[in-house]
Amino acid sequence: MLNVCIGVCAYNEEKNIGKLLKALINQETRKIKIKSIFVVSSGSTDRTNDIVKEFSRFDSRVKLITQPRREGKASAVNEFIRNADAEICVLESADTIPLQHTIEKLCLPFFDKTVGMTGGRPIPTNDKRTFMGYVGHLIWELHHEISLDTPKLGELIAFRNIIDEIPNETAVDEAWIEAKIRKMGYKIVYVPNAICYNRSPETVRDLIKQRRRIYAGHLYLKSKLNYEVSTMRSIKVVSLLMRNLNTNPRALIYTTGAILLEVISRALAYYDYMKGNTHIVWDIAKTTKDLKIEEYETIGSTS
Repeated sequence: MLNVCIGVCAYNEEKNIGKLLKALINQETRKIKIKSIFVVSSGSTDRTNDIVKEFSRFDSRVKLITQPRREGKASAVNEFIRNADAEICVLESADTIPLQHTIEKLCLPFFDKTVGMTGGRPIPTNDKRTFMGYVGHLIWELHHEISLDTPKLGELIAFRNIIDEIPNETAVDEAWIEAKIRKMGYKIVYVPNAICYNRSPETVRDLIKQRRRIYAGHLYLKSKLNYEVSTMRSIKVVSLLMRNLNTNPRALIYTTGAILLEVISRALAYYDYMKGNTHIVWDIAKTTKDLKIEEYETIGSTS
């Protein structure tokens, strides 16, 4: 039996934190034990803290850790690591929802002592028929296809409790953990049936804001640890995109738009990196926060 603790880093997540905690509390497990669920709330000014406290009264595993002011996600991750009380740490984004067996599936590879980190598969709930919905699904589908070959983990990860901390100045906490675990000699495993739902940006502004921050964070990671995540390899990404290109006229237009937005985002990220902006405390992409999960609750009892 593996003991697992879960960390959720939150800033003004009142729209989703209750649904996420409900999903985590109701996880079905046989070979792992969820020992604790920490919510690190960083300077939240909405009802996030009150909602977490309500859950803690019903389930003692739910524990609220508050930071007086927002210091960036990496700082919150470090707070979780300092309080982690199990051999396996799970880190889940506050604006996602896991399926009923997701946490166990995510953690089963750790019975192999050579595995140091795992990652699940995020699937957007956006409407594919819209331009922004199409772009969101395209990004995460490429993420999935790349990870099947060379894992690139994000949104939902698990790792052995062997890391003291990550730099507070990183904007890509999962990638930094991935780099540290690999350098310790452990294997990284992508678990595609460990599904969680998220919501991709619904506006061009929010998408560029998000992609810009992530790419700048990866540039900073590469400069400090000489580590490059698999999605940084543009040739590989483009090659995969061409192999799976949808020739439907609307899809071609949407794909061209997606490529243009990614090019713009990466150019702006490179500018940020050269100016020393590491996006420690980033501007929230607000359209990712209203995750409508009800229509997806019947999906995913599948493996």
